Amino acid sequence: MSITRAGCAALDAADPISDFRDEFVLPDGIVYLLGNSLGALPRRTAARVAHAVTAEWGQDLGASWNTAGWWDLPQTTGDRIAPLIGAGPGEVLAGDSTSVTIFKALAAALALRPGRPVIVSDVENFPSDQYVVQGAAQAFDREIREIGPDADLANALGPDVAVVLLSHVNYRTGAVRNMAEVTALVQASGALMIWDLCHSTGALPVDITGVDFALGCTYKYLNGGPGAPAYIYVAPRHQKAARNVISGWHGHASPFDFEPAYEPAPGVRRFAVGSPPVLSYAALNASLEIWEKVDMRSVRAKSVALTELFIELTEHLGLELATPRDPVERGSQVSYRHPDGYPVMRALIDMGVHGDFRAPDLIRFGFAPLYLRYVDVYDVANTLAEVLSKELWREPRYQRRLTVT
Repeated sequence: MSITRAGCAALDAADPISDFRDEFVLPDGIVYLLGNSLGALPRRTAARVAHAVTAEWGQDLGASWNTAGWWDLPQTTGDRIAPLIGAGPGEVLAGDSTSVTIFKALAAALALRPGRPVIVSDVENFPSDQYVVQGAAQAFDREIREIGPDADLANALGPDVAVVLLSHVNYRTGAVRNMAEVTALVQASGALMIWDLCHSTGALPVDITGVDFALGCTYKYLNGGPGAPAYIYVAPRHQKAARNVISGWHGHASPFDFEPAYEPAPGVRRFAVGSPPVLSYAALNASLEIWEKVDMRSVRAKSVALTELFIELTEHLGLELATPRDPVERGSQVSYRHPDGYPVMRALIDMGVHGDFRAPDLIRFGFAPLYLRYVDVYDVANTLAEVLSKELWREPRYQRRLTVT
């Protein structure tokens, strides 16, 4: 049976989470398939940030550290994120950037495994992960053992491995690793496991049970806004012994005693560093109000349906699918290879389809189930077919690379 736009509209009418679309600002004439890079703006965010600026900062001034709960934002925000990754209260701390958070987790894990000189990392981890691994290896005189996405991890493990850092969902292809199986394999070798959840949280159910450390960003599927705080999970069994190498004032046990020597706070709070970016927390917490109402099983079901639909509608175009065909192995994105992927995506964006390009040849489409419709997917497939069949991407203006691709 052929797929029709009317059939897609019927799917939208029966969609159990369709009402969440009204929670977001979605400009007319645009289908936004970039939620895996920067999530759409929640309607409630502007008012929440304005309140933090005009009332909390403007009127209450410094008293807001107490009255508005500014001081505790890393912990209270972390507790709101925790259920989305299968964690409990007091196990997640929100703050800093993803890169800083990766460094903190790596440094803590390395200190917990003295005498083991090797960090294992995937060559297809996001470049930020790779760069931080390189910096940590240099700073702590460790070695890096890189594996490919299809490599046998077991062959890279051994008594010399201290920690393994992997992405749960591959940012390029959307391939999903089996978190439980990989974690068990790594820990059986005596190493610690760190998971990067940047492309997982808010896209599919996550369960970090048994994991040593995990981290992620909040500006993708969680819609926290550009530069929104990252988060770190530290397993309760490690919280007492784990050391935050960036021993900042906000992670001190008694910061307002102003002692000259550092004494780490109990629990995950010791992984706090500097002053929380209050306005960014305001934006993130506005979005988390939405996520507290979301059933992740429904999100995952719709994600699978949307990506399946897109693949079915575009498979006749002859593009090479870089994303796993099996939905169990696929996150909430679809990536295709094209030798002229960059100008193809530029042409699509000009026609109202917002995806992105990842060098050297990937055009990438992210599917955020809370605000994407089935009819949107139908329209995008037709637009992609038009761009390719008419070779609209050959226009000279699309050949010049912009700074952000």
